[in-house]
Amino acid sequence: MQEPEPIYKVIFFSNGEIYEIYAEHVYSSDLYGFIVIEGIIFGEKAKVVVDPSEERLKAEFESVPRTYIPMHSVMRIDEVEKAGTGEIRKAEGNVTYLPPMAGTGDIQKA
Repeated sequence: MQEPEPIYKVIFFSNGEIYEIYAEHVYSSDLYGFIVIEGIIFGEKAKVVVDPSEERLKAEFESVPRTYIPMHSVMRIDEVEKAGTGEIRKAEGNVTYLPPMAGTGDIQKA
């Protein structure tokens, strides 16, 4: 019996919001300082209850086959047994992430 493909839950910070998404593939990018997320998984289309937060995720990522997220924005990556419901929520309290790494193009030269 073949093991099922892993599913990853990725939580990252972007524009004052925390994104929680589920994906089939997560790996380091050839673009220095980024991770790649492919195969973003959305909830079942047959659901009767519509989650506005997940609808925002669908609108933002539905036609995106691959997205590149800066490593310093990633808060956590978990391998999970099954996909949950993705969401976007406002970051409350103090959300701190690492400063940009040298060589990523985020640092201004004098």
